[in-house]
Amino acid sequence: MKTVSVIAIDGPSASGKGTVAARVAAALGWHYLDSGALYRLTALAAQRRTLALDDEAAICQVAATLDVSFLEGMILLEGDDATELIRAEAVGEGASRVAVLPSVREALLQRQRDFARQPGLVADGRDMGSVVFPKAPLKVFLTASAEERANRRYKQLIAKGESVNISQILQDIEQRDARDRARSVAPLQQLPDARLLDTTQLTVDAAVRTVLDWWKEVSPR
Repeated sequence: MKTVSVIAIDGPSASGKGTVAARVAAALGWHYLDSGALYRLTALAAQRRTLALDDEAAICQVAATLDVSFLEGMILLEGDDATELIRAEAVGEGASRVAVLPSVREALLQRQRDFARQPGLVADGRDMGSVVFPKAPLKVFLTASAEERANRRYKQLIAKGESVNISQILQDIEQRDARDRARSVAPLQQLPDARLLDTTQLTVDAAVRTVLDWWKEVSPR
């Protein structure tokens, strides 16, 4: 069986890895996996059921039976459009909490690996290179300063008409970073074989070009 090429892009919250990964996938004509969406969907489903987000057994059951469909430009949860719902701050915070639960990560592991199909996959998340696709020929750790990430998130929310406080956003990002780095299962980290891409001073176009150039260097001939 021919091996499926995978580009694994990991990084902290609001670093722009999802935007970059989706653009790289489109440029290559590959499939795209937003692994964070699976955790956000799990959190949203749990919140809808009013489950405690530290109830590991209950959250694991939700993850294992998640009724989700990824369509072009749309994510469905139990048949409902959840594309925008999962981007809410409360859902993102919930996703960060359920992601530290070992059994939840295990329940979602095979689902993520099933996205690896020909002609290739670009996957973004926190542990794409370390756990889900450890043999990916290109691993990227995409980051930006906490202040820059907070500013980007602030602009996104303001554009949506939401009333937000940039200081609170920065605090939330720093707390989420600390939780992601400290978790016992698949902590957020730059792997020794991952290339660092700091986008603090880069445009999206420049970041995408960098990843595509790196792929040209390592892609099997």
